[in-house]
Amino acid sequence: MNFFLSKTRHVFRRRFAGLLLALLAGSAQAHDPVFGLGPHVLYQGGVEISPGLHEAKRGDARTTELDLELVYGITGDWAAGIELSRVRQRTGQAEVRGGGDPALFTKYRFWRDDRPGVQESAALFLRLEPGTGAAGIEGNGSTDGIAGLAWGYESRRWYRWASLRYRRNGVDDAGLRRGEKLLLDFVGGFRPHLGGYLEPDTVWLLELNGEYGARAERNGQRLADSGGSEWFLSPGIFWTLRNFALKAGVQIPVASNLNGRQAASDYRLRLILEWHL
Repeated sequence: MNFFLSKTRHVFRRRFAGLLLALLAGSAQAHDPVFGLGPHVLYQGGVEISPGLHEAKRGDARTTELDLELVYGITGDWAAGIELSRVRQRTGQAEVRGGGDPALFTKYRFWRDDRPGVQESAALFLRLEPGTGAAGIEGNGSTDGIAGLAWGYESRRWYRWASLRYRRNGVDDAGLRRGEKLLLDFVGGFRPHLGGYLEPDTVWLLELNGEYGARAERNGQRLADSGGSEWFLSPGIFWTLRNFALKAGVQIPVASNLNGRQAASDYRLRLILEWHL
């Protein structure tokens, strides 16, 4: 009898440890790009808390945004969340501060192929931004939406991602409709050190991000100084320790073809902390 109980406890401890390692591995080893879109979905019943800092500079205009994302894993292939933000916009000496438009988003992984040491998957993404931000903040009053498709390849050493997103903007309180946008992302990742599941993990990323925008409209009239295309080369890093992660990168403009007298982007920065519960 004692032998049977001892054996049962040993098997239970081994299976529990295996389950724990699997959960830690899922949160620590599954990645998405910094600027692009990936197919990773939070595990069922999981909660992700992600504060972030975003900054963009274009000519004499600078936008800084602090946001907080809350995500819940509805199933192992479907997650949904909300994003809240505070925004500061500076143009020359003028400055506007306030709450940005909140966002509701969801991602559904519709395909997954697991092979020894490799996982490929694809997911659909939807995001809705109701126009309820503070007065004076860009996009205030317009209800905007984004739909996307993402593919990813993950191995112990190498990562690859590709994504396509389409953004449709509504009309804001000033009668302005920002131009629709098509976003393309191609990303590669490399893990230099193959450590254990409970060790710190580092993946270096290099992204190519493209944006194609239509002209904006105000009261039905197209604006000459709007729309066009920009491409960015974006180095980044994804560092994880168990269920904590730090993700950071910078978008460096490498090509642009903007309409009219628009200033091209100078840079964009992003820093994100992730905590999985």
